[in-house]
Amino acid sequence: MMPESLSLPFESLRNAYAGSIVYPPGGRYGPRIQQDLQLVLLYTGEMTVTIDGRPLHVQPGHVVLLKPGHEELFAFSKTEETWHRWISVHVSSLSEEMRNKLYQLPELLPLTEEMNKLTDLMLSMLRHVPPNDTTILSLGLAAIYLYPTETRRLLLQREKHPALYTALTWINEHYSDEITLHDLASQAGVSSEHLIRLFKQHEHTTPMQFVWAYRANRAVELLTNTGLTVSEIAERCGFKTSNHFARLIKQYKGRTASEIRQVSWSGLPQLTKREPNG
Repeated sequence: MMPESLSLPFESLRNAYAGSIVYPPGGRYGPRIQQDLQLVLLYTGEMTVTIDGRPLHVQPGHVVLLKPGHEELFAFSKTEETWHRWISVHVSSLSEEMRNKLYQLPELLPLTEEMNKLTDLMLSMLRHVPPNDTTILSLGLAAIYLYPTETRRLLLQREKHPALYTALTWINEHYSDEITLHDLASQAGVSSEHLIRLFKQHEHTTPMQFVWAYRANRAVELLTNTGLTVSEIAERCGFKTSNHFARLIKQYKGRTASEIRQVSWSGLPQLTKREPNG
Protein backbone atom coordinates (compact mmCIF):
# COMPACT_ATOMS: atom_id res chain seq x y z
CA MET A 1 0.00 0.00 0.00
CA MET A 2 1.45 3.35 -1.08
CA PRO A 3 1.78 6.05 1.61
CA GLU A 4 -0.37 9.14 1.20
CA SER A 5 1.07 12.58 0.66
CA LEU A 6 1.46 14.79 3.72
CA SER A 7 -0.26 18.14 4.08
CA LEU A 8 1.00 20.55 6.73
CA PRO A 9 -0.48 24.08 6.85
CA PHE A 10 2.43 26.45 6.31
CA GLU A 11 1.14 28.76 9.03
CA SER A 12 1.55 25.94 11.57
CA LEU A 13 5.34 25.95 11.09
CA ARG A 14 7.25 27.81 13.79
CA ASN A 15 10.88 27.19 12.85
CA ALA A 16 13.09 24.77 10.97
CA TYR A 17 16.71 23.90 11.55
CA ALA A 18 19.47 21.77 10.06
CA GLY A 19 22.64 20.68 11.83
CA SER A 20 25.66 18.41 11.61
CA ILE A 21 27.58 16.69 14.39
CA VAL A 22 30.34 14.10 14.82
CA TYR A 23 30.17 12.08 18.07
CA PRO A 24 33.26 10.40 19.52
CA PRO A 25 33.20 6.63 20.13
CA GLY A 26 30.75 5.78 22.90
CA GLY A 27 28.82 9.04 22.57
CA ARG A 28 25.26 9.36 23.88
CA TYR A 29 22.47 11.91 23.67
CA GLY A 30 19.33 12.06 25.79
CA PRO A 31 16.98 10.90 27.01
CA ARG A 32 14.88 13.75 25.67
CA ILE A 33 11.28 14.26 24.61
CA GLN A 34 11.13 14.93 20.89
CA GLN A 35 9.51 18.29 20.17
CA ASP A 36 9.73 18.35 16.37
CA LEU A 37 9.31 16.43 13.19
CA GLN A 38 12.93 15.42 12.66
CA LEU A 39 14.93 13.63 10.01
CA VAL A 40 18.28 12.20 11.14
CA LEU A 41 20.70 11.35 8.33
CA LEU A 42 23.48 8.92 9.31
CA TYR A 43 26.75 8.85 7.35
CA THR A 44 29.43 7.08 9.40
CA GLY A 45 29.54 4.93 12.52
CA GLU A 46 26.23 3.61 13.77
CA MET A 47 23.52 4.52 16.26
CA THR A 48 20.71 3.01 18.23
CA VAL A 49 17.74 5.27 18.90
CA THR A 50 15.63 4.00 21.78
CA ILE A 51 12.11 5.39 21.31
CA ASP A 52 9.81 4.96 24.33
CA GLY A 53 11.93 1.98 25.40
CA ARG A 54 12.01 0.36 21.93
CA PRO A 55 15.48 0.25 20.27
CA LEU A 56 15.86 1.15 16.60
CA HIS A 57 19.27 0.26 15.16
CA VAL A 58 20.46 2.49 12.31
CA GLN A 59 23.28 1.79 9.87
CA PRO A 60 25.12 4.44 7.79
CA GLY A 61 23.39 5.51 4.61
CA HIS A 62 19.93 5.73 6.17
CA VAL A 63 17.59 8.48 7.31
CA VAL A 64 15.31 8.16 10.36
CA LEU A 65 11.93 9.87 10.77
CA LEU A 66 11.31 10.96 14.36
CA LYS A 67 7.95 12.25 15.56
CA PRO A 68 7.04 14.61 18.41
CA GLY A 69 5.95 13.47 21.85
CA HIS A 70 8.23 10.44 22.24
CA GLU A 71 11.14 9.89 24.60
CA GLU A 72 14.37 9.27 22.72
CA LEU A 73 17.84 8.13 23.74
CA PHE A 74 20.69 8.03 21.21
CA ALA A 75 23.65 5.66 21.67
CA PHE A 76 26.43 5.93 19.08
CA SER A 77 29.15 3.53 17.94
CA LYS A 78 31.52 2.43 20.70
CA THR A 79 34.45 1.87 18.33
CA GLU A 80 34.40 4.75 15.81
CA GLU A 81 33.19 8.29 15.28
CA THR A 82 29.58 8.70 14.26
CA TRP A 83 28.64 11.51 11.88
CA HIS A 84 25.04 12.48 11.36
CA ARG A 85 23.11 15.50 10.15
CA TRP A 86 19.52 16.42 10.86
CA ILE A 87 16.58 18.53 9.79
CA SER A 88 14.03 19.56 12.42
CA VAL A 89 10.70 21.24 11.77
CA HIS A 90 8.75 22.59 14.74
CA VAL A 91 4.99 22.56 14.17
CA SER A 92 2.50 24.26 16.49
CA SER A 93 0.07 21.34 16.23
CA LEU A 94 -0.54 18.18 14.24
CA SER A 95 -4.01 17.08 13.23
CA GLU A 96 -5.11 13.52 13.96
CA GLU A 97 -5.16 12.83 10.23
CA MET A 98 -1.59 14.07 9.87
CA ARG A 99 -0.42 11.96 12.80
CA ASN A 100 -2.01 8.86 11.26
CA LYS A 101 -0.24 9.51 7.94
CA LEU A 102 3.10 9.99 9.70
CA TYR A 103 2.74 6.70 11.54
CA GLN A 104 2.03 4.88 8.29
CA LEU A 105 5.48 5.83 7.01
CA PRO A 106 8.53 3.61 7.62
CA GLU A 107 10.85 4.76 10.40
CA LEU A 108 13.94 4.17 8.23
CA LEU A 109 14.72 4.81 4.57
CA PRO A 110 17.90 4.61 2.50
CA LEU A 111 19.47 8.04 2.31
CA THR A 112 18.98 9.67 -1.11
CA GLU A 113 20.86 12.36 -2.99
CA GLU A 114 17.76 14.56 -2.94
CA MET A 115 17.64 14.50 0.86
CA ASN A 116 21.36 15.29 0.99
CA LYS A 117 20.92 18.27 -1.32
CA LEU A 118 18.08 19.68 0.79
CA THR A 119 20.18 19.34 3.92
CA ASP A 120 23.15 21.03 2.22
CA LEU A 121 20.94 23.92 1.14
CA MET A 122 19.39 24.39 4.59
CA LEU A 123 22.79 24.37 6.28
CA SER A 124 24.06 26.94 3.81
CA MET A 125 21.02 29.23 4.15
CA LEU A 126 21.07 29.11 7.95
CA ARG A 127 24.36 30.99 7.86
CA HIS A 128 22.46 34.01 6.58
CA VAL A 129 18.86 33.81 7.83
CA PRO A 130 17.12 32.74 11.09
CA PRO A 131 15.29 29.41 11.56
CA ASN A 132 11.89 31.11 11.23
CA ASP A 133 12.72 32.70 7.87
CA THR A 134 10.21 31.80 5.16
CA THR A 135 12.91 30.24 2.99
CA ILE A 136 14.13 27.98 5.80
CA LEU A 137 10.57 26.99 6.72
CA SER A 138 9.88 26.12 3.08
CA LEU A 139 13.02 23.98 2.84
CA GLY A 140 12.20 22.20 6.08
CA LEU A 141 8.68 21.49 4.87
CA ALA A 142 10.07 20.24 1.56
CA ALA A 143 12.30 17.79 3.44
CA ILE A 144 9.34 16.42 5.41
CA TYR A 145 7.30 16.11 2.20
CA LEU A 146 10.19 14.39 0.46
CA TYR A 147 10.12 11.51 2.94
CA PRO A 148 6.82 9.94 1.76
CA THR A 149 7.78 10.72 -1.85
CA GLU A 150 10.99 8.72 -1.45
CA THR A 151 9.01 5.99 0.32
CA ARG A 152 6.71 5.66 -2.69
CA ARG A 153 9.66 5.62 -5.09
CA LEU A 154 11.43 2.87 -3.14
CA LEU A 155 8.24 0.81 -2.93
CA LEU A 156 7.79 1.07 -6.68
CA GLN A 157 11.41 0.05 -7.15
CA ARG A 158 10.83 -3.06 -5.08
CA GLU A 159 7.59 -3.91 -6.87
CA LYS A 160 9.11 -3.73 -10.35
CA HIS A 161 11.43 -6.37 -11.70
CA PRO A 162 15.04 -5.19 -11.09
CA ALA A 163 15.84 -5.35 -14.82
CA LEU A 164 12.80 -3.23 -15.65
CA TYR A 165 13.66 -0.65 -12.99
CA THR A 166 17.24 -0.48 -14.29
CA ALA A 167 15.97 0.09 -17.83
CA LEU A 168 13.55 2.82 -16.74
CA THR A 169 16.28 4.60 -14.79
CA TRP A 170 18.64 4.40 -17.76
CA ILE A 171 15.98 5.84 -20.09
CA ASN A 172 15.49 8.76 -17.72
CA GLU A 173 19.22 9.50 -17.78
CA HIS A 174 19.92 8.85 -21.49
CA TYR A 175 16.71 9.63 -23.41
CA SER A 176 18.50 12.34 -25.40
CA ASP A 177 21.03 9.80 -26.72
CA GLU A 178 20.48 7.27 -29.46
CA ILE A 179 18.91 4.22 -27.82
CA THR A 180 18.27 0.78 -29.27
CA LEU A 181 16.46 -2.20 -27.82
CA HIS A 182 19.82 -3.96 -27.59
CA ASP A 183 21.21 -1.02 -25.56
CA LEU A 184 18.35 -1.22 -23.08
CA ALA A 185 18.53 -4.98 -22.71
CA SER A 186 22.30 -4.83 -22.23
CA GLN A 187 22.00 -2.17 -19.53
CA ALA A 188 19.26 -4.19 -17.79
CA GLY A 189 21.25 -7.42 -18.00
CA VAL A 190 18.54 -9.43 -19.77
CA SER A 191 17.78 -10.52 -23.32
CA SER A 192 15.81 -8.24 -25.63
CA GLU A 193 12.92 -10.73 -25.64
CA HIS A 194 12.81 -10.83 -21.84
CA LEU A 195 12.85 -7.03 -21.62
CA ILE A 196 9.95 -6.79 -24.08
CA ARG A 197 7.97 -9.21 -21.92
CA LEU A 198 8.70 -7.18 -18.78
CA PHE A 199 7.63 -3.90 -20.39
CA LYS A 200 4.43 -5.41 -21.76
CA GLN A 201 3.63 -6.94 -18.37
CA HIS A 202 4.32 -3.88 -16.22
CA GLU A 203 4.16 -0.84 -18.53
CA HIS A 204 1.67 -2.20 -21.10
CA THR A 205 3.88 -1.16 -24.00
CA THR A 206 7.15 -2.13 -25.65
CA PRO A 207 10.52 -0.74 -24.54
CA MET A 208 11.00 1.43 -27.63
CA GLN A 209 7.41 2.70 -27.58
CA PHE A 210 8.06 3.71 -23.98
CA VAL A 211 11.25 5.54 -25.02
CA TRP A 212 9.50 7.58 -27.73
CA ALA A 213 6.57 8.46 -25.47
CA TYR A 214 9.02 9.49 -22.75
CA ARG A 215 10.86 11.72 -25.24
CA ALA A 216 7.56 13.27 -26.35
CA ASN A 217 6.69 14.16 -22.76
CA ARG A 218 10.08 15.74 -22.18
CA ALA A 219 9.71 17.66 -25.45
CA VAL A 220 6.35 19.08 -24.36
CA GLU A 221 7.96 20.29 -21.13
CA LEU A 222 10.56 22.18 -23.18
CA LEU A 223 7.95 23.54 -25.59
CA THR A 224 5.88 24.97 -22.76
CA ASN A 225 8.64 26.13 -20.42
CA THR A 226 11.48 27.32 -22.66
CA GLY A 227 12.07 29.43 -25.76
CA LEU A 228 14.17 26.79 -27.51
CA THR A 229 13.38 26.28 -31.18
CA VAL A 230 11.61 23.14 -32.34
CA SER A 231 14.85 21.92 -33.93
CA GLU A 232 16.77 22.43 -30.68
CA ILE A 233 14.11 20.61 -28.67
CA ALA A 234 14.01 17.74 -31.15
CA GLU A 235 17.78 17.30 -30.87
CA ARG A 236 17.82 17.53 -27.07
CA CYS A 237 15.06 14.93 -26.74
CA GLY A 238 16.62 12.33 -29.01
CA PHE A 239 14.47 12.73 -32.12
CA LYS A 240 16.18 11.83 -35.38
CA THR A 241 14.93 14.83 -37.40
CA SER A 242 12.57 17.78 -36.99
CA ASN A 243 10.07 16.00 -39.23
CA HIS A 244 10.25 12.88 -37.06
CA PHE A 245 9.73 15.09 -34.00
CA ALA A 246 6.71 16.83 -35.53
CA ARG A 247 5.11 13.55 -36.56
CA LEU A 248 5.49 11.85 -33.18
CA ILE A 249 4.38 14.90 -31.19
CA LYS A 250 1.18 15.06 -33.26
CA GLN A 251 0.74 11.30 -32.84
CA TYR A 252 1.23 11.29 -29.06
CA LYS A 253 -0.31 14.66 -28.15
CA GLY A 254 -2.92 15.26 -30.83
CA ARG A 255 -1.51 18.74 -31.53
CA THR A 256 1.42 20.14 -33.41
CA ALA A 257 4.43 21.49 -31.55
CA SER A 258 3.41 25.05 -32.50
CA GLU A 259 -0.11 24.51 -31.21
CA ILE A 260 1.20 23.11 -27.92
CA ARG A 261 3.45 26.14 -27.44
CA GLN A 262 0.71 28.60 -28.44
CA VAL A 263 -1.80 27.09 -26.04
CA SER A 264 0.71 27.08 -23.21
CA TRP A 265 1.98 30.61 -23.71
CA SER A 266 -1.51 32.08 -24.19
CA GLY A 267 -2.64 30.88 -20.77
CA LEU A 268 -5.31 28.55 -22.18
CA PRO A 269 -5.97 25.21 -20.43
CA GLN A 270 -3.05 22.83 -20.81
CA LEU A 271 -3.30 19.62 -22.78
CA THR A 272 -3.25 16.41 -20.77
CA LYS A 273 0.13 14.75 -20.84
CA ARG A 274 0.13 11.24 -22.17
CA GLU A 275 2.20 9.00 -19.95
CA PRO A 276 4.77 6.68 -21.55
CA ASN A 277 2.63 3.61 -20.94
CA GLY A 278 -0.50 5.24 -22.31
